[in-house]
Amino acid sequence: MITGLDHVQLAAPPGAEDVLRAFYTGVLGMTEIPKPPALAARGGCWFQAGTAQLHLGVETGFRPARKAHPGLRVTGIDAYAARLEAHGTPVTWNDDLPGHRRFHCADPVGNRLEFLEPDGPARP
Repeated sequence: MITGLDHVQLAAPPGAEDVLRAFYTGVLGMTEIPKPPALAARGGCWFQAGTAQLHLGVETGFRPARKAHPGLRVTGIDAYAARLEAHGTPVTWNDDLPGHRRFHCADPVGNRLEFLEPDGPARP
C-alpha cells in the first residue's frame, strides 16, 4: 500500500549545484538537506519545504523536463509569483485546473515547476 510521496527527483547538468542552491533556497525559500555520503559523491543537491522534498541529481547529457514537473502547493500564490518574477524568473499563469490558482516557471537549468493553491479549503 502506498502511504505517501517521499520525494520528486529532477535532473541537472554537472556543475549546476551552486545555481540550483541559490534558486531553491534563496528564491523558493526551501532548505537544503544533506545527502547521505554515498549519494553525495554523485553530486546534485536535495531540498525540502514542509513535507515536500525535491532531489536534483546530476545527469550527463542533461535535458530539462519540459512537460514532467513537480506540483508544489503554496500559500499566498500571488506573492510567491511576484517573488519569482522579482528574481528574474518569469511565470506563466494557467486557469485550466478547476478549484485552483496555478502557474508554471522554469528553474535555472530549465526544469518545469508548477505552483498551485486551492481556491477554497485545502483538499486532502
